[in-house]
Amino acid sequence: MKLTRFSPVVAALAVGSLLLTACGSDNNSTTGSGTDKTTGASTAAACASGTLNAEGSSAQQNAIDEVIANFTSDCADATINYNPTGSGAGIEQFTAGQVDFAGSDSALNADKGEVEKAKARCQGNDAWNLPMVTGPISVAYNVEGLDKLVLTPDVTARIMKGDIKKWDDKAIAALNQGATLPSAAIKVFFRSDESGTTENFQKYLAAAAPKVWTDEPSKSWPGAGEGREKSSGVSEGVKSTPNSVTYVEWSYAKDNGLGVSQIDNGAGPVELSGASVGKAVAAAQPDGTGNDLRLKLDYTTKEAGAYPILLVTYEVVCSKGLDAGKTTLLKDFLTNFASPETQGGLEEIGYAPLPAEVSSKVQTAIKAIS
Repeated sequence: MKLTRFSPVVAALAVGSLLLTACGSDNNSTTGSGTDKTTGASTAAACASGTLNAEGSSAQQNAIDEVIANFTSDCADATINYNPTGSGAGIEQFTAGQVDFAGSDSALNADKGEVEKAKARCQGNDAWNLPMVTGPISVAYNVEGLDKLVLTPDVTARIMKGDIKKWDDKAIAALNQGATLPSAAIKVFFRSDESGTTENFQKYLAAAAPKVWTDEPSKSWPGAGEGREKSSGVSEGVKSTPNSVTYVEWSYAKDNGLGVSQIDNGAGPVELSGASVGKAVAAAQPDGTGNDLRLKLDYTTKEAGAYPILLVTYEVVCSKGLDAGKTTLLKDFLTNFASPETQGGLEEIGYAPLPAEVSSKVQTAIKAIS
């Protein structure tokens, strides 16, 4: 069953507008049974009442909007509000106690004081990074007549730095023999807001093309081009501008009908797909301790068929220290979010399901929240 498209506004108002199966309102946590909207499979969802407010990553916006709408349609006494302001803003609002959880495309950074601030916000308890959404980063383009584009890490980095200025540059032509490349200037769009997508894309460039991309990865863009706010801004910029290119989550490239480059990390061109991203995520190494499930991605992988440019969006949560009622609702929502049924449906809108070995650890961590 295909996912139903919901806007962020509809997702936030789903409680009042969807007259579907209601979970009991007399108890704080009840069970509603119905059909999982992402897969059509029968499911029983635990449904606490109340409201959760969250903020952060726009990379996961399309995914979390779908999950919220489906969850609240089955749990009529629950409201989940998500504001896609970007990862940096989400972490700031979480550590300031303004939201109940944050979405971030980068795990909490100890060097920037985020770990200690989050611990203080959680009443002296650790905050955990729970990987929930796998968002492949596409190198998306709008070039008339160019149905396939192959790029290497070095060529991608040179384009993004502004060193390669035209589409028919010999470096691009060598990778795309037989393609009709226009003698037109390349227009680069980048995220003007602080963005985990920006940081993860730079991590890829710095790891896979270190001689070209020498900037330290951060949430701010140091390269060439024109800035636009959020994932929607850069994808719409490319859609409306011939001969342009950007880095953006696969879901936004799909929504806007953009071309998506194949990436050759050294083992041949790899097309972006749920399967090719899943190979890369499954190879990621744990980088946290206990139920803090931050991952270390291998951007230099040369495994055949593994798509190397990706990010994992974490839901940053208090392990303890959140209001008891909100904790119950948070656990119910995240349990639904991490379920194989929900994860399996996300590929239809441009995300890759969590591999089983990662998903099981996430579900264990959610149960441990108290």
